[in-house]
Amino acid sequence: MDGQLEKDINLEIVRRLKVYLEMNGVEVVLTREDDKGLYQSGDKNKKSADMKKRIEIINKAKPRLMVSIHQNSYHQPEISGAQVFYFGKSEEGKIFAELMQKRFDYVLGKEKNTRQAKANGNYYLLTHSKPVSIIIEGGFLSNPQEAKKLETEEYQDKIAWTVAMGILQYLNRDSH
Repeated sequence: MDGQLEKDINLEIVRRLKVYLEMNGVEVVLTREDDKGLYQSGDKNKKSADMKKRIEIINKAKPRLMVSIHQNSYHQPEISGAQVFYFGKSEEGKIFAELMQKRFDYVLGKEKNTRQAKANGNYYLLTHSKPVSIIIEGGFLSNPQEAKKLETEEYQDKIAWTVAMGILQYLNRDSH
């Protein structure tokens, strides 16, 4: 990857996602709206302090869902595709993650996106947030072709739209 940083790509996707959700009447609370970490300059472990602050914001807001957007990386550059993670002990998390994973298959093409929703018991955000929670890895920055796409506004928009439709589908699944 030669251009944008993961945090910048994530923030662009989240900003677009927020617009799509609000257009559909969904209240959105972001843990960050700009390029600043959620830690104090004196914190010894900035990543840990940042995660704790995010959990504090999430649990205080009491949302129905928590979605965290990231990009993946792997030592084999040919690996690609979007993947959704959920807390392994959460049945609703699994339902939400599988529904979201299918959305990515639909938008990116099943033959291109062969990844499956996956349980995880180690991600701090999944194990400490109270609402139904998923982590989305939108693609692999270690894959040169996918990294190039992830840097474009068009592809960031495609991911944001995909996530928005997955969230709306999950929220509306009981109303039929």
